[in-house]
Amino acid sequence: MKKIGLAVLILGMVLSVTSAFGGRLIINSDTSDPAPKAAFNAIVASFEKAHPDIKVDFNIYDHESYKTSIRNWLSIEAPDVVFWYSGERMKTFVQRGLLAPINGVWDKNNLHEMMASTRSGITFGDKQFGLPYTYYQWGVYYRKDIFDKYGLTAPRTWDELLAVCKTLKQNGVAPFAIGTKFLWTAAGWFDYMNLRINGMDFHMKLMAGDVAYTDPRVKNVFAKWREVVDPGYYIENHTSYSWQDAQAFLYQGKAAMYLIGNFIVPNFPAELQGKMKFFQFPKIDPKIPFYEDAPTDILAIPTRAKNKKDALTFLSYVSQPKVIRKLNDALGQLPTHKQAGVKDDYYLAAGNQMLSVAAGTAQFYDRDTKPEMAKVGMKGFQEFMVKPDRIDKILVRIEKARKRIYKK
Repeated sequence: MKKIGLAVLILGMVLSVTSAFGGRLIINSDTSDPAPKAAFNAIVASFEKAHPDIKVDFNIYDHESYKTSIRNWLSIEAPDVVFWYSGERMKTFVQRGLLAPINGVWDKNNLHEMMASTRSGITFGDKQFGLPYTYYQWGVYYRKDIFDKYGLTAPRTWDELLAVCKTLKQNGVAPFAIGTKFLWTAAGWFDYMNLRINGMDFHMKLMAGDVAYTDPRVKNVFAKWREVVDPGYYIENHTSYSWQDAQAFLYQGKAAMYLIGNFIVPNFPAELQGKMKFFQFPKIDPKIPFYEDAPTDILAIPTRAKNKKDALTFLSYVSQPKVIRKLNDALGQLPTHKQAGVKDDYYLAAGNQMLSVAAGTAQFYDRDTKPEMAKVGMKGFQEFMVKPDRIDKILVRIEKARKRIYKK
């Protein structure tokens, strides 16, 4: 056993020296699903072809073990590049000094302009700590054939949305499908209401625990949200349905709209081809620009990485519009680079147009705030959608949790 241990130690030392001086790049990823696995294997192969002096060790882990292991890697024996997520999940590592800034990559490749919509999620202080490579849009997916039947058009303002809801309700169609059994879909509504009413800066301060949930500006969000809740513009008994269950109401024509992420698109039945469309969540306060929810995946360099030079070269390579386009075509998601373009797909094109001009993007409630806070908050949002008269008590309860979790 001692000999085996010594051999492992020597091998580790050799690999460390090779990583630092021999042009070997160690990348750890969570791309275990078939599409991302194939996509990144192709990118790594093309990178090695473009940089024959750099050899890549591309290590793939399943999602759950990766989430556990990355904390150990960053603290002890770090690879040179890691896969992770924007927002609060990244901020935790940055605050602990575990991720290195990559401002040079952003400056050299003009990413401040080309990736402006995803910049906020990886920027802390004046430094950028990650390279966003893919994201997807949230918005309202709707039955255009039902809209056409009642002479409706996609709303651009909150008042127009309420008018659409009223007409649908009067004709026996539930305006919105939603399934809140697993809570997070309700958070999508909260995110958009808060972003449209109070803007990105306020939203992110709330996510960081710097604003009270009993603040009048938060109360204003729920007061406006009640304009959809009180008239019964959601399907009935939505707490009994998962987001997948609730799709049936949309496909059967019992509901006309669904605020959800683009991951719903592959589920659209063939018979609804051409009948499903998309629109951006409407503007509420005309003074607030459009901010969007766009969960974003990133590449980052650990502070303890031994081969930062080649890691920076790899991130610069991936940041090229042609590379990001190729990658996202394989993933079926959106490139983060304005000049990358998207493959010929109605929903991706709509999402790309919307996100490329967004004033900024949030990650989604349960990615932007601490997990414990997200659980309490989302439970409150679901309760509000069923019992809106309890909102004051709900916000007091959420605020009590915020004080405990953030100790501020």
